Amino acid sequence: MHSHRGPIGLAFSGGLDTSYCVPRLADAGWEVHTVHVDTGGSSSADLAAIRAQAEQVGAFRHHEVDARAEVYDRFVRFLIQGNVLRGEVYPLSVAAERTQQALSVVETARRIGARAVAHGSTGAGNDQVRFDVALRVLASDLEIVTPIRDEGIKRDQAIAFLTARGLPVPAKAGAYSINRGLWGTTWGGGWTHDTWAGPPDELLEPRVTAPAPREIVIQWERGLAVALGGEALSGPALIQRLGEIADSYAIGRNIHVGETALGIKGRIGFEAGAALLLIGAHRELEKLVLTKWQAFWKDQLARFYGDRLHEGQYFDPSLRDIEALITSSQARVTGETRVRLAAGRFNVVGTRSPHSMMDSSVATYGEENRLWTGEEARAFARVAAVPSLLAARAANGVPQKLQHEGTKNTKVTKKSHNKRR
Repeated sequence: MHSHRGPIGLAFSGGLDTSYCVPRLADAGWEVHTVHVDTGGSSSADLAAIRAQAEQVGAFRHHEVDARAEVYDRFVRFLIQGNVLRGEVYPLSVAAERTQQALSVVETARRIGARAVAHGSTGAGNDQVRFDVALRVLASDLEIVTPIRDEGIKRDQAIAFLTARGLPVPAKAGAYSINRGLWGTTWGGGWTHDTWAGPPDELLEPRVTAPAPREIVIQWERGLAVALGGEALSGPALIQRLGEIADSYAIGRNIHVGETALGIKGRIGFEAGAALLLIGAHRELEKLVLTKWQAFWKDQLARFYGDRLHEGQYFDPSLRDIEALITSSQARVTGETRVRLAAGRFNVVGTRSPHSMMDSSVATYGEENRLWTGEEARAFARVAAVPSLLAARAANGVPQKLQHEGTKNTKVTKKSHNKRR
């Protein structure tokens, strides 16, 4: 019999690993408080099932935290405004949620007087780093307990442990690890470990029953979507609604291979239709209202921002500086985007904004100019070629005689002048 070690707050998803942690921590003498942080993607039935799972595997008390608004306000807004896609395809569906889960678990741990916090991450993935960094920054006085990582528990061992005690094994606890949240759903395990293996058909193939193609209009204010089809919605509600629409068309399904926080390569399948639709539409609206260098520098820094967030380094002060720049850059990203949806794909087919920089009174691309003359355009193009022309001369190693179009006339004028003398 272990001595009583006091309350511990366990980040609880209801999946296999965290279900294993409850009785394992109880065996070690902890009073286990499961903390489920709802970061989106869960129905009321899902939340009830997670609560039932926690109670059935022996939680002392189960706590639910609705953190959807916090995930959106603290993380997702900058991922949209920054057009953040890791590896040009993946919208960081998990990274932001893990950091918020750590924040919420610490808040709950403080409230219940816990001496420690726990999570069910393995020693091979990104989540352990995201949790540990956040927990050390926010609660360095609390012990971090990680049974799965410390004991090297594999999925079949966790299943055997629960089964031997007559405790419920979560559904779909075998080959796959599935994470569903506000910003998308990811699949790990099984086929994802073989880079030549394709996913199950249902991941990538559009449904036969997909609705007929249609168009939707998204309204934007300062770089954030505020209404869908004229209906004003909060950020999380708009994402949920858009996600349901995208899901009906099987939009947003793909595979991502990239770097992990530990330096190894990782591969996942994901479905994030709302994220991809919003980022795609936002990018097109930005093209209309931002200058070239505003967009360039904002996206460069946003890419760095996404990288740091992905690797669990949200608390680095440089990210607050980047958030300030991103916010400043979005002052005129207001307007509407028209998006056409069809089975398995979408296209941004229209954008408009009161701040549009596409002004037909100045020029029409490829057709007509009003602000400058043809001669001025010729001069601009000639000067624009100078750096590359000089580089080409230097690379060839052969000096070329460069002659200004007006040189010949200038020389004639000089000779005439000398003759008159």
